[in-house]
Order: sequence, then C-alpha cells, then structure tokens
Amino acid sequence: MVLAHGETVLPTFMPVATQAAIKGLTPEQVESLGISLILNNTYHLNLRPGVDVLKVAGGAHLFEGWRHNMLTDSGGFQLVSLSKFTTITEEGAVFSSPFNGESTILTPEESISIQHAIGADIIMQLDDVVPSLLQGPRVEEAMKRSIRWLDRCIQQHESAGRKDAQNLFAIVQGGLDPNLRDKCLDGMLERKDRVSGYAIGGLSGGEEKDVFWKIIKQCADRLPEDRPRYAMGIGFAEDLLVCVALGIDMADCVFPTRTARFGVALTHTGPINLKLGKHAKDFDPIDSTCPCPTCKDGTSRALLHHIVTHETTAAHALTIHNIVFQAQVMGRAREAIIAGTFPDYLLSFFAGYFGDRGYPEWCVAALRSVNVDLLQNSKTPMVPGGGAKWEYSDAA
Repeated sequence: MVLAHGETVLPTFMPVATQAAIKGLTPEQVESLGISLILNNTYHLNLRPGVDVLKVAGGAHLFEGWRHNMLTDSGGFQLVSLSKFTTITEEGAVFSSPFNGESTILTPEESISIQHAIGADIIMQLDDVVPSLLQGPRVEEAMKRSIRWLDRCIQQHESAGRKDAQNLFAIVQGGLDPNLRDKCLDGMLERKDRVSGYAIGGLSGGEEKDVFWKIIKQCADRLPEDRPRYAMGIGFAEDLLVCVALGIDMADCVFPTRTARFGVALTHTGPINLKLGKHAKDFDPIDSTCPCPTCKDGTSRALLHHIVTHETTAAHALTIHNIVFQAQVMGRAREAIIAGTFPDYLLSFFAGYFGDRGYPEWCVAALRSVNVDLLQNSKTPMVPGGGAKWEYSDAA
C-alpha cells in the first residue's frame, strides 16, 4: 500500500498514538522499530491542540515529528466511549468537552475538515457508533445513518480537492446482526468508486468470539479485494491472525501499549505478567529470540519486575517490546503469505501460543472456515471460551 508518506506492507498492525504520540516513545524510537503506519485520533486532536495549531504547524506529521504514514479515526468511537458527554442527531454528534464542559458539534463535514487539517494519509468517515452488544432499532438507525453520513463525508472530501492526497475509508456498521451488516455492505459497496478502502467497525466491545469472527468473515468475504480491509480495535495476537486468515489487511488497538503500562509483556507463548513474584529472580530477558532493544540489551525480567508500574523506564521498555511483538506477528504472516506457507505459520503460531492449554474453540472454527485445521495431527485439545491467556498468580 503506497501512500503519500511512503509504503506500508500489508497485512499490518497500527500502534495507536491517540494524542499525537505513542505513550513513552519518541517518533524516532517508533520509526527504529520498523513501524510505518500509526493512528491518531481526530476527536482528541481537535480538542487539543486544536485545528488552528495543526494548520500553523503544517499538519500532524510535522507537529509530532512523524515522517511515515498516518491514519486518523474520525471520532465516531467517542460516541460510545464518551457517550455520557454526547447527544446524537442527524446533523452530527453534540459533545460536551470532558476538559471544560464546552459544547461542540462534530458533523461528518467537520470531521473530514479536521482530518484534512491533520493531514493523515488515511482518513475515516464519521460513523454513528453504538455499543457492540446493543440490540433493537437503534442499531439499524445507526447503520443507516452511517451510510448517509458517508455520503456527506465523500462530498466534503471531494469538494475540498483532497481525494488524491488523502484516502477516505468507509466503515461498515450493523452491530451483531448479519442482516444489518449485509444491508450496510450493500450501501457501502454502491459507493466503491468514491472510497479508497473499507473498515469493519462496531466490534471488540465484549461480544462472543464466535460471533466476532463470523461478522469479520461475512464482511471480508464481500468487501473488494482491491481495497484495504481494516478491522478496527483488534489487538490480541490470536484475533489478529484469525482476522488475517479471514481476509483482513489492517488492524489497530491500544492493547499492546496499554498492557505494557500495566506490566505485561507479550510473547509467542502468551503474555507474561512481570508484576508476579516468580519473576523477581529471573535474569533472562523477556524473550531471548526477540530483536527489540529491550531484549537485545539483556534487560532482565527481574529488573522489570522490580521497577514495573513504579518507574516510567519499565513502561517504555515494555512498550517497545510489545510493539515489536505485534510487528513480528504480522510481519511473519506477510512473509508466509508471500512464500505460500501461511497455513503452516498459523499451525506453528497457535501451537506455540496455546499448546499448553488448548486451542480456543472459536479459533478452531474460524480457521476451519478457510480450510486450516488446528486439530489436524495435533494432540492439543480444543477448549471453550475466548482463549485470552493471562497470568493472574505465581502458580499460573
């Protein structure tokens, strides 16, 4: 995928720089990890520092010192995450600022104009987002409004003459209802020639994993192969690889950076909770095979246990490691796809990640839908539940 600020190879994971920075890291550090695409948030950058400052700076790239590609969320997610401050109308979303209580309206046109000022390489339509588990008429209302708002976003984007400089993505909504998802897909696909890519929104909000993967597959199967397909808010390693297997090209989530600040390191055998006492005398690095600076420099689990959640140094070290882990997961997927060995990579990764506990039933079902059978020639059992691995005690 070639954008204004360079090439990003797909599939890829985007670290989240909500407030124009990945917490704890400089742009140079992020760049040194091989990251070529990050996410900024339109809603937050509009509040602080504001469009006027961004325009004077020459856009968010120059403002934050980032030389590579950038995607901006439209602000739609904040309709849910800041719902107590928000009222939805057909015109747009009326927000009360969480900082000073001042009311402001975010319309589809305003969202696009803000994203033009930010200067992101990929910009998202403003969509009407509802909680993932919500049912009833509000879900259909939001889906239909998202299509209408897409038309307004397209009009604003094209009339501003930014179509060749910034790439507008549509967002498929419809909750957990397959019929509503199909109706939204119908509407979005009618506008294919006026958008550069598609996102699947409204997931990763507590829904059952068996529902999650089926919605992803339903949407990915219908979305055009010549447009990037982006699953919003996906961060667990198993979720990423299932999504790639189902046809997803891009994903983002705060998970790897946020979990680092809570003392959790991501590894190919599962997350490690460095707050636990069992790491107090472990002088090995997080992962001796990991190429990240934290592991290459030999920073021990014992040191990280000693300072984690107490010293910002630990948060920085774990953030670096976790970003590299996510990049490795997706980078190895890319290499396997190119080599024609992607099914083998999936079998190898899931065996290493879940082999000691059992494969989550939903992962088995999802991958079987694309003719990859985790249980074939394996003694590892299948287990119910979401499958997320966490160390909660020293006995884990």
